[in-house]
Amino acid sequence: MNSKLPLALSMALALSTLACSPSSNDQETANNANTPAEENHAMQEAAAHTNPFFEPSPLFFNYPEFDKIRITDYVPAFERGMAEHLAEVKAIADQTDAPTIDNTLVPLERSGQLLDRVSAVFFNLSSADTNDEMEKIRSEMAPKLAAHGDQILLNGKLFARIQALYDQRDNLDLDPETYRLVEETYKNFVRAGAKLSPDDKEKLKAMNTELASLKTTFSQNVLNEVNASAVEVDDRTHLDGMSQANIEAAATAAEKKDMDGKYLIALLNTTQQPPLTNLKDRALRQRIMEASLARGSHGGPYDNRATLARIIKLRAERARLLGYKNHAAYRLENQTARTTTAVNDMLARLTPPAVANAKREAADLQKVIDAEGKDFKLQSWDWNFYAEKLRKQRYDFDESQLKPYFEMNNVLQKGVFFAANQVYGLTFKERHDLPVYNPDVRVFEVFDADGSPLALFIMDYFARPSKNGGAWMNAYVTQSKLLGAHPVIANHLNITKPPEGEPVLLTFDEVKTMFHEFGHALHGMFSNVEYASLAGTNVPRDFVEYPSQVNEMWAIWPQVLANYAVHYKTGEPLPQSLLDKVLATQKFNQGYATTEYLAAALLDQSWHQLSPDQVPDANGVLDFEEKALTQAGVKLVAVPPRYRSTYFSHIMGGYSAGYYAYIWSEVLDADTVEWFKENGGMTRANGDHFRQTLLSRGNSEDAMALFRTFSGRDPYIEPLLERRGLN
Repeated sequence: MNSKLPLALSMALALSTLACSPSSNDQETANNANTPAEENHAMQEAAAHTNPFFEPSPLFFNYPEFDKIRITDYVPAFERGMAEHLAEVKAIADQTDAPTIDNTLVPLERSGQLLDRVSAVFFNLSSADTNDEMEKIRSEMAPKLAAHGDQILLNGKLFARIQALYDQRDNLDLDPETYRLVEETYKNFVRAGAKLSPDDKEKLKAMNTELASLKTTFSQNVLNEVNASAVEVDDRTHLDGMSQANIEAAATAAEKKDMDGKYLIALLNTTQQPPLTNLKDRALRQRIMEASLARGSHGGPYDNRATLARIIKLRAERARLLGYKNHAAYRLENQTARTTTAVNDMLARLTPPAVANAKREAADLQKVIDAEGKDFKLQSWDWNFYAEKLRKQRYDFDESQLKPYFEMNNVLQKGVFFAANQVYGLTFKERHDLPVYNPDVRVFEVFDADGSPLALFIMDYFARPSKNGGAWMNAYVTQSKLLGAHPVIANHLNITKPPEGEPVLLTFDEVKTMFHEFGHALHGMFSNVEYASLAGTNVPRDFVEYPSQVNEMWAIWPQVLANYAVHYKTGEPLPQSLLDKVLATQKFNQGYATTEYLAAALLDQSWHQLSPDQVPDANGVLDFEEKALTQAGVKLVAVPPRYRSTYFSHIMGGYSAGYYAYIWSEVLDADTVEWFKENGGMTRANGDHFRQTLLSRGNSEDAMALFRTFSGRDPYIEPLLERRGLN
């Protein structure tokens, strides 16, 4: 999402970067015949139905009325929302009075609230709980919403008022946040093409419309192929090494596709796949990895090569039209990194030590293979399997020993929530009176340290066919003093749901992911600004991951870990000896983890630093990818990039030319962890300082200025190098 436009406009442009497969529990299909009486009843019901988006939700904190929303409500709400928004903007632009904050920027911030409401729900659910009908609507609305955004951002009369305020900003006696609003609004209109000639504006509109459709196609292809590429297994013996719960989940997935007696291993959106850690059958591991790597590039209905090439070319052409060397230069100007040189230099500095570590790790894994008397060279489908064996050898434990101590609800209540209480004074109460869009979803009211209601938190942790892979946070309602809006924030994970009656036991990575995503949630919930367009996580992309990464530290903080890491059956605490082994492994396999990440980040930059005439056609996509990885020094047979180009959904949306942001933010994160340790650790004073100086400020001030206010200095990179073993 373009996070620093007036809120309704940014929501209008927030075309979800991922799509989901059709829901397994879709409503009645069109060929189900109804009796005349049933049809009459349905018509009466439809006539009595009021579109729930047409008015603000009456529920607490304007929480969405999920129980009243119908699939048929979305398009009318989008259409009315866009019409109302354009009328509001026209009224602002057509004024004859001289522009002021109160007659131009404030009404612009207030505009488009209906569009905001429907966009928030639709695009959030199109990632969390989609179906065929929603995907059809998404394809239909993508170009319309892109055109709608252009009608506002390229409105000459509106921009003239904004420019007048910008030119006078130093003489208007503005408070710091409103001054920031003037600057950010002006900058976003200019970057959107407001200063282009009429002819160039028409070219830009055509590009944006086509890009919106192409990005939707790309993301739908990615998720459709994830389901289509599930690996079929006929014989249970081939699943040796997988947990009983995962085997049962594979059997259930097959049953749902009328493949009784077989097993389906679903793929996740990353290149590496979780089953590869434990599956003993090397041939099956190879099948899974090859299916993963082939996504979007082997012909068939979901081939993304042509779509990707066209998107990259259009982005390059659009950047040139707007006066930038390439798309990366355009994107990075608005980030804390600022330039392609800064990003290239950082990635180049990190790549050699990461690759050297990965090669040392590969040599160690090859020794394990050789010691077993096996006659093969380490491949990508072997890495996780033998890394887990080596971990057991070196540290005398494996991940399965940890899981009984990480029961999901315990981790949530006594880990994630407990840490938030200790650091920030927050308390939580589950709400059973608010509707949810899926039975697995839970809702909590969040109370501030003084007992006042702060936010609503939606927890959606289980994987399902209608949901995107990965983990993410989003906002259904964004905080704003101007609008009197309180945050309604959601976290999403993809934890495999066990059979009925069995406990939900997490891996250590899933535990850290829960803490990570809740860090994003805190960033949204603590927001305390006037304008929604500057609120919460509406910050530069290479800064947005920073607060969430900081929150991961509490997952292994002794006081927190002792509170939640207890055996789900006996209540016994995680043994200190096992904990010591867990902590000792924090740098284990970091060469691989860093290299696969850097390969993806470098691939992202390689694509987006191309000029229009350098972009290959569909047939050259894979050759370009291989050449780019080789030139960057990260082409390792056993270490493929975390995402290959044809299923790299991050770079279709907000992370285009921005996937470097995770490690850029980690510099700030690692430094901040050291700050907490140096200043007394887990204390309310430290938490309140972090909240007041940074988490609550959104984008009301320059991101790096916020960091310096918090820490008192510029960041150091050394803690990151130490953490990842790159020093």
